[in-house]
Parts: sequence; structure tokens; C-alpha cells
Amino acid sequence: MLIESSPASLDPRIGTDGQAEHIDSLMFDPLVRRDEHFGLQPALATRWETPDPVTWVFHLRTDARFHDGRPLTSRDVKYTIDSILNGTVISVKAGSFTTLDHIDAPDPATVVFHLKQPDPSLPFNLCDGAIGIVPYGSGRDFFRDPIGSGPFTFVSQQLDRDVVIARAPSYWAPLPNIPRVRFAVVPDATTRALELEKGSADVESNALPADEVNALARNPHLAVEDGPGTVLNYIVFNMRDRILRDVRVRTAIALAINRPLLIQALYRGQARLAESLLPPQHWAWVTTPPHNYDPAAANALLDQAGYLRGAHGIRFHIGMKTSNDETVRLTAVAIQEQLAQVGIALDLRSYEFATFYADLTRGVFQLAPSRWIGGNENPDIFRYAWATASFPPHGGNRGFYSSPEMDPLIADAASTQDPKQRLADYARIQQLAARDLPDINLWYLDSVIVHNKRLGNIHPNPSGTFDFLRTATLQP
Repeated sequence: MLIESSPASLDPRIGTDGQAEHIDSLMFDPLVRRDEHFGLQPALATRWETPDPVTWVFHLRTDARFHDGRPLTSRDVKYTIDSILNGTVISVKAGSFTTLDHIDAPDPATVVFHLKQPDPSLPFNLCDGAIGIVPYGSGRDFFRDPIGSGPFTFVSQQLDRDVVIARAPSYWAPLPNIPRVRFAVVPDATTRALELEKGSADVESNALPADEVNALARNPHLAVEDGPGTVLNYIVFNMRDRILRDVRVRTAIALAINRPLLIQALYRGQARLAESLLPPQHWAWVTTPPHNYDPAAANALLDQAGYLRGAHGIRFHIGMKTSNDETVRLTAVAIQEQLAQVGIALDLRSYEFATFYADLTRGVFQLAPSRWIGGNENPDIFRYAWATASFPPHGGNRGFYSSPEMDPLIADAASTQDPKQRLADYARIQQLAARDLPDINLWYLDSVIVHNKRLGNIHPNPSGTFDFLRTATLQP
């Protein structure tokens, strides 16, 4: 299998990049897993309950073992989280457990999380992709020879070259069909396409531009699997900007962008229109008023806001910062042309990613394209993205959106134990966001896998994970 880069760390307590999380999920088990609607289902925990709003009790399966033969118990679960919080390992994942007071392990099959305050998002931070359970005592050098309890066991890693995993014969669930997988690191997209074309590689997942995928689809030895994905591309507004603080301007910009045309031109149709931050298959997603392409309505709103056309038909100049990613820059250029049609002069500036990201997190921009990868599968994303308390550096509200209607809903959703009330809160949050437009949701990228036809039973995961390798079959 071809991947773009080496995983940053094969310690599931630390790795947050896509390669690390996807490979770690094959070697380590979480307490709970997400289903097709991003609800929670049993994994290492067979069941759980909340006897009160600040206590979560998880009951563990008793047949799970680490790859070295040790049984997996509540002591390992407690140690995994404690080691993140007490500095045994240094990890940004510590921020996911700020509401945690302490963990008890009263017996080998029971682990109890005691919270400082109610936190319905706790189990989402214990699910696949977020964390994997490591053996008690695992230190900072654990990533060198990781030992998990998942369907595959670690074999080797060579930095910037490959990672090799093998089927774990002791796995407690059905075993994978494929005995061995080598993840070959190939940074260049054209080279990845050529490796597939030649047959010297078997599969890639979401690692090729749409044009390359379209070309490979004509190869009789290759197949393309395309399914709905959850990666969300969006544009964030800086609400402190004197122009963009007017909702009429923000709405006009949204109406002036022809998203269906961009999806077809830039992604060959391998994306879907987005109106909510959550993906449509999510249990908390609701329909909100769409922002369809309507330049006439955009012009009318800009007139109402007092931005009349001046010399050369220009109403005002506004800047958009982007990274130097080719697809991102092409998207920005296309949006620049479309906004020009309603009198908005979009000034583009591209930067190396580290510089762009630093400016984005500090609020040094007017408009900026960005994306959510995985985070928007947890409804707590609303708190992280839009709560006033989540202004940087305390969260991801990089546009400094603040709403006296939104904040109480976010707080209520985070504290209520009533699922119906939480769902009602999330519905109203999405409706307010559609009205206020703190950002423009552009599209969800499809999850696309290109593979040699000797591989069968390939099913793309909406999150773009490598979980299809659990069930894939391989012909000689």
C-alpha cells in the first residue's frame, strides 16, 4: 500500500497525523468504535453506563490480549490515559481529557472515569482514531517497537521508507484475510500513480489527485472505489474584520461561489456539497437552508450593505491567505474569478504551510481556506469551532465568531444527559451557523481507493481510514 509520508509516531497516545492514526488503528484497539452514523458501538468495552453525570463505567471484554500474550485489563486502560496526562508521554491528546478528574480500575474488567464536570464527549475521545490502548508501563520509546491488541501486529519501520505489519493470530475478533501489509512511503503523487500503473503497488487510499484517479480508472488491471467521505473543505471568515463582520457580506460571498462547478472542475465530481459542519450520515446532522449559487442575490445583498460598485466595477478589496498546496491554490483562483463577477476583488497570497497555519491560528487573515479531517465526526466540534471560549489559543474558533444564542446551546449540549435535548441543541446550533455563516462549508471530499483487481472486498471508509484492510481479500 502506498502512503504519502511516514507516520509521525506509532504510539497511539501521540500520533495525530493521518498516517499514524490509520496504521495505529490496525494495531491497537480502542474502548469503543464508531458505526456508519458515527454513533458508538462496543470494541474493548462490551458495554458502559453513566450512573451519574460525572461518572462513566466501562466493562471490558476478557478475551483480549496484547500481541506479546499479556491479557489486556483495566490497568492498561487506566495507564494509557494516565500516561498522557502525567507527562510520561507528551501528547496534544491531553487536551481531550481536561474534564477528567481520575480513573479507577476496581477489577480487571472494569474501568471507571470520574469527571470534574459532565462531558458527553468523553466516549468519543476513547474511540477508534482517537486513542488505542497500550500495555501498562509503556514509556516514551514505545513507538520504536509498539505492542497492541489489534488485528495486525507491528513488524518493522524504516523512516521515510516503509512500515510493515502482519496478521495477529491471537486477535479476539475475526482475523484479516491478508497475512502481511507493507506501507511504502512515496511522497510524490505522480510516482504513486506510476507504481499502481506498473503493478508494483497494490493499493492507495485518498492519496491521489482526481485527475490521476481518472487516468488510472482506464487501466484494465485497476479498480476505483468511490464512497462518501467526511473530510470537509471550508472557508473561514475573520469576524473581527470591518467588512466581514457584516452577515450580508458573508452571505453574498457564499452565494457568489459556484460550488457545483468547482467540484466538477477540480475534483471530477469526487466531492459532495456541504451545508453543515457535520457529514450528512452523522446521527446529529440536520437539513439547513442551502446557500445555492445566486450572483443576482449576492449583488443585491452587497448593495444593501452599502458596498456599491466603484471604479472598474469593484466594490472592495479583500485578502485570502492560502497554503501553497496546488489544489488549494487552484480553488482560490477559481473563487477569485467568481467573486469578481459580483464586484469583490479577492487578493490572493500563498505561503508555505507552516507560515500559513501560524497566521490562521493567530487570526492574521481576512479569508482563509481550511479543512476538517475527522474532527467533524464528533459533535463536540461545535464547541471547539464556534464557542466564544474557544478563541485561539484555547480552541479552533479561528474566525473569532461569538454568538449569545450559540454559546448557551453549546454549553447545554455538553452538559445534558438527555439525548433528545442534546439532539435538539445540535439542530439549533447548525441552523444558527447557517444563518450567521461564521464560515462557508464548501464540500465533503469523497473517500477514494485505487487498487489492483487482485484485491477484493474493498470498501472505502468515510473517514478515509485503512480499515478496509481488515476485510480485504487477495488473489495470487
